[in-house]
Amino acid sequence: MARLPARKPGNGATSAAKTGKPGAPRSGKAAKAAAAEAQLGLSLSPAAAMAQRLCGVDEAGRGPLAGPVFAAAVVLDPARPIEGLADSKILTAARREALFDEICSRATAWHIAFATVEEIDTLNILHATMLAMQRAVHGLAACGIAPDLVQVDGNRCPHVPYPVEAVIKGDASVQAISAASILAKVARDRELVALHAQYPEYGFDSHVGYGTPQHLLALARFGATPHHRRSFAPVREALVRGPLGADAILPVGDIDGLGLRPSPDELAETIDAFDALEAIEAIDEAVGAAISPGPALS
Repeated sequence: MARLPARKPGNGATSAAKTGKPGAPRSGKAAKAAAAEAQLGLSLSPAAAMAQRLCGVDEAGRGPLAGPVFAAAVVLDPARPIEGLADSKILTAARREALFDEICSRATAWHIAFATVEEIDTLNILHATMLAMQRAVHGLAACGIAPDLVQVDGNRCPHVPYPVEAVIKGDASVQAISAASILAKVARDRELVALHAQYPEYGFDSHVGYGTPQHLLALARFGATPHHRRSFAPVREALVRGPLGADAILPVGDIDGLGLRPSPDELAETIDAFDALEAIEAIDEAVGAAISPGPALS
């Protein structure tokens, strides 16, 4: 496998196939123009500029307490451009769903894969994510489309038998990675919505497994399901403690005492802990609502 160095943006389960220079900070307008240029594929690394079958890869679900981690690999068709591709996190759920169908119908090839909760607990979340990415790339190649360059969102690359390049924040700057981000996110969200039908008391349809106040309280009240990641601290603590009961109300001080918050060390074990740290800030803001009965928790 040829591994290319990570670069910064702006430079440069299911599957299908159809066989600027550094300097002073830019103004808002210039920065937007540069981002648009990158997203249109007009600013490429030398390797990407030469690629005929550029494969974008991204994941969804590193930080949640429950459910698999998903990854997708996409080779776009230059003759069938798709408007509106962007980092899946900034798109509405409705827009992601619409783009999901468009990507599946217009891309040259795509494949969605995942690593199970058991694999996450055995390998750790980082290695399980790399495994899901490997499966996505291999699945795409099995459709008959072998990429000549794989670009992966982030700063780490899976081991694949193709030249591979890490692109920091690539989901916002490389169209093929944006497409992969959308496929992985929608596929995972659908999986968690299906899980909600089995365990409606946890609210998987709203938080899709992330450690929101609603989810943390449900975990304390009802314990862990077979779909929770036992290697994550809040789940481990719930297993040790046992369910507190459907009517349990937690005093504010008990949120930390019961181990409901992931520790900074555990967050740092993910590929990129930034999103998870933002989630902790959201928990801090909303914790008052989570510890008392209310419509959001019923």
